[in-house]
Amino acid sequence: MTAKIKATDRMCDILTGDYMLVLMLGRFGISLGFGEKTVQEVCQEAGVDTNTFLAVANFNIAGADGAAPYTDKISVRTLISYLENTHTYFLDFLLPQIRRKLLAAIDTVAGGKVAYLILRFFDDYQNELRKHMASENNRTFPYVRELLEGRLPQGYSIEVYSRGHAAVERKLGELKNIIIKYYKGGNDAHQLLSALADIFFCESDLHQHEQMEDHLFVPAVQRLEEKVLAGQAEPEQQGPSSREETLSEREKDIVRCIVRGMTNKEVAEELFISVNTVLTHRKNIARKLSIHSVAGLTIYAIAGGLVSLDEVHLS
Repeated sequence: MTAKIKATDRMCDILTGDYMLVLMLGRFGISLGFGEKTVQEVCQEAGVDTNTFLAVANFNIAGADGAAPYTDKISVRTLISYLENTHTYFLDFLLPQIRRKLLAAIDTVAGGKVAYLILRFFDDYQNELRKHMASENNRTFPYVRELLEGRLPQGYSIEVYSRGHAAVERKLGELKNIIIKYYKGGNDAHQLLSALADIFFCESDLHQHEQMEDHLFVPAVQRLEEKVLAGQAEPEQQGPSSREETLSEREKDIVRCIVRGMTNKEVAEELFISVNTVLTHRKNIARKLSIHSVAGLTIYAIAGGLVSLDEVHLS
C-alpha cells in the first residue's frame, strides 16, 4: 500500500487533514511555525528521524498498511522518545483535564453514590494507567536503550512486554457507558458533556497508541534483538542533527532593517552596501528561511530575538 504522507509533502498541508497529526507534532518535539517547509525539512531541523515520523503519521491515517513502506527504516530511539512524550501527554495533561471537568460537572451531593463512584472509578483507572506506563518508562524503554548500545540485558525481552500489554483503554469505555446510562445530571451539563467528549477522545487515542506499540514498536525491537543476538547490531545514533541554514550577521542586519520598514535603498544606505547587494542578501534570506514576506520576516525576527516588538514597523 502506498503511503499517504511523503517526505516531500509540505508539513502545513498534512496537518489540515487529521487533528491527530497536530498532536503528533508535540509528541515528536516539533514546534509550529515551519512555514512552507516539507516534512523532511521540518524533521531534519527538529532532529527527528524522518522515516519514523512518516511511519507514525501514516499509521495514524491508514494503520499498519499505511506505515509499511517505512516500518523497516524506523529509528527505535526516535520512537521511544515519541512514546515517552505520549505517556506524558496522557498522564500530565489529558487525564488531569478530564478529572477537573468531572469535578466541576458532577454533583457529589445530589448525585449520591453514582457521582461518587464515577470519580472513584476514574481515579482507579488513572492510577492503573500510570502504573502501566511507568512500567514501560522504567523497564521496557531502558531495556531497549541497552539493545541500541549493542548489549542484550538478561531476564527480559520484548516478548515479555508484549504478553503483558493489556488493552488499558477498556475501562474508559466502561466509564463512558456509566455516565451516559446512569448519571442524571449535575452542576454543569456543558462541562459534563465536554468531559464525556474528552473520554471518548482519550479512549480512541489510547487505542491508537497501543496499536502503534504493537505494530511498530514491538516488531522494531524484535528486529533489534535479533541483530544483537547475531552480533550484527551497530549503536544507533542519537538522531540527525539540524540542517537548518543559519543567517549570517550581515543577513540578520538586513532582516532588522526590513522589519523596521526600510526600503532596499534605505537598507543599502544604512549598511553602506549597494542596492544589488541588499537584493542578493534578501534572496539568500528567503531561501534559507523559506520566508518570502515582510510579515513572515517580522514574526521570525521577533521570535528569534533580532528585534523587539516596539522596533517593528506595522503597516
